[in-house]
Amino acid sequence: MQTQVWASLIGVLLGGGMSYLAQLTTGRQAARSEDRRQAVQLAEARRAERLAALREFIQLTQQGIRLAEARYDAADWPSGRTPEWLAAARALIDRLWICERMILVLFGPGLHQPARDYATAVDHVLWEDLGEHDRVGDHLRGPQVAFLGAAHEQLG
Repeated sequence: MQTQVWASLIGVLLGGGMSYLAQLTTGRQAARSEDRRQAVQLAEARRAERLAALREFIQLTQQGIRLAEARYDAADWPSGRTPEWLAAARALIDRLWICERMILVLFGPGLHQPARDYATAVDHVLWEDLGEHDRVGDHLRGPQVAFLGAAHEQLG
């Protein structure tokens, strides 16, 4: 009789212990799965944010190039600096420099220096007379290619 009681008690203890271990293991696996899911979700959100910053920077540099070309297309360099052109150029360059700093925040120094060089080149063609319209592209080509190559590497 006493053997049966001990056998029953041992059976209850073993069953309870096994049940506890199963629940513990299941809980840990669920927590790990949730952590992985959240990490993937965060990585996707960060990638989208980085892509948006790159897209904005590229759009702003292109707008800066178009503004510079508009000034070169005027009768002469000084006459291209109309009040409308000046307002548009100032607004654009402010946005470009803000975006350049966001690239530092989102990507770090590996992409920041090429972005800074490209933004500086765009700034230069907006405010400095290079003499000829064709020199705008020549002045921008190197920094643009360096930036785009570095961005490609960063995105892997």
